[in-house]
Amino acid sequence: MKFLIGEALIGQGYEVAHVDLMIGTKDSPVGQAFANALSQLSAGHTPLLAVLRPNLITKPPAIIVPKVTVKDMHQAELIFGPAQAAVAKAIADAVEEGIIPKEEAENLVVIVSVFIHPKAKDKNKIYYYNYGATKLALKRAMRGFPDVDKVLWEKDRAFHPLVGRKLTKLWDPPYLQIAFDLTSLNEVLNVMRQIPESDHIIYEVGTPLAKRYGAEVILKLREVKPDAFYVLDLKTLDVGKLEARMAADATANAIVISGLAPIKTIVEGIKEADKTGIYAVVDMLGVEDPIKRLEKIKESGYMPNVVELHRAIDVEGEAPPPWHLAKDVKERFNVLVAVAGGIRPENVPEVMQAGADILIVGRAITRARDVEGAVRKFLRYMKPDTDQFRIMTDF
Repeated sequence: MKFLIGEALIGQGYEVAHVDLMIGTKDSPVGQAFANALSQLSAGHTPLLAVLRPNLITKPPAIIVPKVTVKDMHQAELIFGPAQAAVAKAIADAVEEGIIPKEEAENLVVIVSVFIHPKAKDKNKIYYYNYGATKLALKRAMRGFPDVDKVLWEKDRAFHPLVGRKLTKLWDPPYLQIAFDLTSLNEVLNVMRQIPESDHIIYEVGTPLAKRYGAEVILKLREVKPDAFYVLDLKTLDVGKLEARMAADATANAIVISGLAPIKTIVEGIKEADKTGIYAVVDMLGVEDPIKRLEKIKESGYMPNVVELHRAIDVEGEAPPPWHLAKDVKERFNVLVAVAGGIRPENVPEVMQAGADILIVGRAITRARDVEGAVRKFLRYMKPDTDQFRIMTDF
């Protein structure tokens, strides 16, 4: 073992304990960092050796580094008192219990980064929370927790207590995309407040709304639905790189580029979207042969994340349903397929059977007398929500 890393969060309130630690051999980077920490002190973050009592350090030796700047003697007493004792006891117990092999104790060192909130007061909570967090972080480090598969499984399901659950990838289709082609921001916000929470709903800032209020209207929508996935429908026809950057700057999760745009514009938009970590959607509205157009785009070496098969509002009743190409597009180009135009609750099974991953619905929801009821008619065809209420120590 050269070095391992562990982390744990235990407790609640101002006394909550958050421990990050590294454990490694004395000749590893952890050993070098250990020596540097003891010889190069930093004001307000002075490292201290973990001791079971004065004159009795732990084996393996451990230093505690305060995460929060220590500004007064009250904070110093909590670090040098209950936090220090808790970390030392957890390390000693870990050796006794075999979490750290006893035969390796003389060869290892531990660096423990400890969080003590400036408003923390209860010394008993600080002791027990930091004891538990240090021991759990050691167990996780020694066992290599989490492995890569665990991280990949959890990354789209995780709920951060200070942030919420931010949807950044469309990893669990199908999705209901609610399109706001309204031109009144107040009306949009009113409708949004009536939409039930679901991690299988995404929101589209329609072109008319974006033209009237600009790309940063998304920030207003995030005041109502802060964690949602927002698609900015700019129908980009030129300067693809610039408009993709505008979308990312406005916190959009995806930008819509017109399939009628020059191939270079589409490709530049896709490249910039990828660079900034958002999705690129190519809208086939008005494109006579979407398959042929996608083949041309593919020749560039770049492909969008989503292809939208779109029948315009103005030709409803004249043009055929847009979803007949969905399965073909998915199989040929390995993309998500969104479908817009004429989707109603009664034909959702047909649309999904055709291969649609994203069902785009506008007026059937945004103009409904009962917005919530209209949404739920579509949601019954979506998957159940991801469990967002697992406690943080459930591993």
